[in-house]
Amino acid sequence: MKRLSTRTVIGTAAASMLLALTACGGNVGSGDSSKEFPSGPVTLTVGQAAGGSSDLVARSVADGLGKDLGVAVPVVNKPGANGALATQEVSGKNADGYNLVMLNASLITITPLAVSENEAVDIADLDVLMGLSQDDYVLVASPAAGVKTLDDIINSPVDFTYGTAGVGTGSQLAQSVLFKQAGITGTEVPFDSGNPALTAVLGNQVQLATIQLGEAKPQIDAGKVVPVVVFSSERNTYLPDVPTAVEEGYDVPVAQYRAVAAPKGLPEDVKARLVEGIEAAVEEQQYVDFNEKSLLTPKVISGEEVVTEWTALGEKYRSLTEELDISLSGN
Repeated sequence: MKRLSTRTVIGTAAASMLLALTACGGNVGSGDSSKEFPSGPVTLTVGQAAGGSSDLVARSVADGLGKDLGVAVPVVNKPGANGALATQEVSGKNADGYNLVMLNASLITITPLAVSENEAVDIADLDVLMGLSQDDYVLVASPAAGVKTLDDIINSPVDFTYGTAGVGTGSQLAQSVLFKQAGITGTEVPFDSGNPALTAVLGNQVQLATIQLGEAKPQIDAGKVVPVVVFSSERNTYLPDVPTAVEEGYDVPVAQYRAVAAPKGLPEDVKARLVEGIEAAVEEQQYVDFNEKSLLTPKVISGEEVVTEWTALGEKYRSLTEELDISLSGN
């Protein structure tokens, strides 16, 4: 029997190891794991129903992100509890970059004021990648109510019925704080979302309601509802003639912000690649056009800035509701 030399045995073993590593997709001689991500689809979960503002934002971002990453980015809708169910589910998944969630600021800053501590979502349990946009709220009135300004509402001899987009929403918070500060009394009617609240105003079933601008603007333009104030800290580009509640002397800066987040603990290289992909997505012309069509104000900021701003807003809203003795839970 022919005896193999030691050099031949070592060389054969090394060659076999190299082939095994290659077959497994290993990067021989490279410690840069970012080259391996992504190797498959990246899912973006939305905690709201298909067709709503959050869903449309997610789909627009997913298109550009998928192009930049070179993989599919499917959007999955799992509505419930203002996005809490979807966010809690995603936060419990592996922190590998393959599961993302569309995060609404109201879930972090306002919903905790309306639910128990166990039900509240903590932004510290997530890696926030990037902020995307700002969606402003506007207080609208039925023409039959006969009011055009906030002073008209304050000085009205009758109490109005007013609608909100639901418990624990920016719509409810903005309207509740404003009315309490201004001494406006009436009957609150919470709806499941902005569209039914707006429909109630159109039919004068409620005289006032606070709605997201994208939903209200077509009816404002048609003269079917009257815009009274917006709740952003500065005047909205799409309603430049409508004053803010802040201008009117009331400390109610409330808007809906959105961001993309992932389970806590992403590897730095994976996080950097996702941020790079989202940056590319929001620079795409289709996303810019989508923002304008949807009346969204771009607010592209880092994940760190999102956490800082949303945490401060949550503290401010809690302070306001405690100071004014406002219960968003209805209790």
